[in-house]
Amino acid sequence: MEMKLELIAIPVADVDRARDFYKDKIGFTLDHDHTVNENLRFVQMTPVGSACSICFGVGIADNMKPGSIKGLQMVVKDAQAAHDELKGRGVDVTDVETQVWGKFIYFNDPDGNAWALQELPPRGQFKV
Repeated sequence: MEMKLELIAIPVADVDRARDFYKDKIGFTLDHDHTVNENLRFVQMTPVGSACSICFGVGIADNMKPGSIKGLQMVVKDAQAAHDELKGRGVDVTDVETQVWGKFIYFNDPDGNAWALQELPPRGQFKV
């Protein structure tokens, strides 16, 4: 059975602030921003090059506390370049950390949802 993870709900306190952060600061593509009624607003955004999107809004992830998502991770080609671009856009991003399993940078969205960006090490580097 094939399964694909394609949408992750992110709890946020302020929908417009989150939309603007992910679009303007992180560079996600805004796929949808639809208000169905006063109890349902659906915002979907996708990182450039990703098959998986995030969503948030009114009536979306209401049973989750804003900022409670930790450990979201995306892969980038160059961690230092990603760091420099995000820093230039005003994102509070950590310095690049080098581990044997890759290079990492970390940031939080305005609500405290935690993200990591990983530059993968060269394939075949590890021998068992």
